[in-house]
Amino acid sequence: MKASPYQLALQLLRKATITNGFLASAQPRDNYGRIWTRDGVICGLAALASGEPDLIFVFKSTLETIFQFQHQAGYFPSNCIPLNKSVSYGGAVGRVDNPSWAIIGLCSYLLKEKDTEMKNRLKPNVVRGFAVLEAWEFNGKHLIYVPMSGDWADEYVHHGYILFDQLLRIWALELAAKVYEEPDWQDKANLIRSVIEANFHKNLLVQKAYLPLLNREKENYPKEFWLMGFNPGELYTQFDLQANALALYLNVGSDETRGLVLNYIFQWNTSNQRLIPSLYPRIGENDPRMSLLSENYAYGFRNHPNQFHNGGLWPVWNGFFLACIRGHMSSLEKGWKTKIESACSLGSSKGSTWEFNECLDGITGEPNGLPQCSWSAAGLILAEKGFYEN
Repeated sequence: MKASPYQLALQLLRKATITNGFLASAQPRDNYGRIWTRDGVICGLAALASGEPDLIFVFKSTLETIFQFQHQAGYFPSNCIPLNKSVSYGGAVGRVDNPSWAIIGLCSYLLKEKDTEMKNRLKPNVVRGFAVLEAWEFNGKHLIYVPMSGDWADEYVHHGYILFDQLLRIWALELAAKVYEEPDWQDKANLIRSVIEANFHKNLLVQKAYLPLLNREKENYPKEFWLMGFNPGELYTQFDLQANALALYLNVGSDETRGLVLNYIFQWNTSNQRLIPSLYPRIGENDPRMSLLSENYAYGFRNHPNQFHNGGLWPVWNGFFLACIRGHMSSLEKGWKTKIESACSLGSSKGSTWEFNECLDGITGEPNGLPQCSWSAAGLILAEKGFYEN
């Protein structure tokens, strides 16, 4: 009997494992054959959604690994190899999103598995994770400052108060407040939420914004969706798929702002056959930012227009988006899931299929990332099942 796309995704997750957790890819090229905090947690969220006991067990191992390598200062590894205790906390900079991802993963697991021993043993680690995020505010005003290369888009050019990273922190705080019954963490989440709502959307922007720049540049805010981010000298006005998805999932904003985002997504879907880019529009060859972008890479330049972070199509984030809007737009969900399945089924070499490639070209739809990428499989699973919720 022919395996379904969902079953193939489960097979890849099983293939991309070692004793200590999920690997970024079943094809260990460059540093993908390592356990990553971010990738491992996203694969773990898919494991929880699937309900497959063996995959949930691998997720627990992943969590034990990344918490084992948490730095004493509170931040978490970018990636590690437990067998030889090789650990990286980032390249040029650390990963500001990882404390939130680690806590999201742990608390999501604990809500399902009710592991009291693990819960109590790792609470001090959670406290340290939140403490380092507090320190990264730098000014006590509730938004963390993200350096360039400091989150998942680690070869992109944005830096400053990036919305997605603030939303991840809210998610982590709210889950932890529920698991550990700590009202102070929920109070902090509420404060961050109020700052986001007052500064990241044109329709909600307050008179005395976080920075004077925001009031001066109000007319340059996007009308249909949330501002990607800002720093003291510029706005980032691109559409950020992950941030808009998570804002919907966490019910940030108003009925009006949520309706605008959903309408934007609906219009994109009706006019495009492909997935939606993670960050759009792309930075073109003649854009002044291209000179900076072209220098920001580790192994080789990948951010050509419409590729990788620069307008590329990512099955993982499209699946994440569907999990976030589950139940909001049933007319959209089935067709979008089919698009994700189609993207995962492609191969980058002649005759190859079901490659679960990392990302695809934003114009041609051709795969141009790493094959056998575990979080692409996770994206398909999340598109099918949504997030596990207690």
